[in-house]
Amino acid sequence: MDQAINSDVYIRKNNFIERLVLKKWFWVLACVFFFGYPILRSLNRDLPPELPVLYKIPEFRLFDENGKVFTSHDLQGKPYIANFHFTSCPTICKETMEQTQIVQKRMKGLGTNIQIVSFTVDPEVDTPKKLFKHARELKANPFIWKFLTGSEEELKKVVVDGFKAAMGEKTNDNMYDIAHSSRFFLVDEKGQLRALYEMKKESINKMMIDIGLLVNRLYQSGKL
Repeated sequence: MDQAINSDVYIRKNNFIERLVLKKWFWVLACVFFFGYPILRSLNRDLPPELPVLYKIPEFRLFDENGKVFTSHDLQGKPYIANFHFTSCPTICKETMEQTQIVQKRMKGLGTNIQIVSFTVDPEVDTPKKLFKHARELKANPFIWKFLTGSEEELKKVVVDGFKAAMGEKTNDNMYDIAHSSRFFLVDEKGQLRALYEMKKESINKMMIDIGLLVNRLYQSGKL
């Protein structure tokens, strides 16, 4: 309703909605709702079923690219991605390492809550010094991506007996190649193998989702 002040000037009264939007607290509440609701909803959303536990990776004691002792206990409480390679590999290793570089970049937002561990299958050649140079060439983040070597006996215990992956030997027919797995292996914070992934875009994308869910569950449980 309009109220006359004089014959020339009129002041229109604001309706309820107009008075409401002029209140500062209205906009505060609106911002809290529109920006906070999606976050609250995501935190309370039910996660997909957990990945199955395939088997436990046994404890190991090896050496990293810095020549320091590195054991399975250094990975306790953190999930990690494992793969297998050797620095003089003439075949699949180049693609494996390139894909691992991409995975490292995609995991950047997770900080050091997840690790990458590359086990050599040629310990005779791949000394810590050799692995250190290789890691720098790959621009590996030393806080996230570790390169491990050790005696052939210890590595076979880890690779063959632990991960149940191939670890061949150099032969006279092809003395430059060593048969080994080209898959990624996802291990949880308890050292349990949860899944294997092929070196393909769709499979790696699935791995990234599984990693996110694994870390999310650890956050929700207060373990990270």
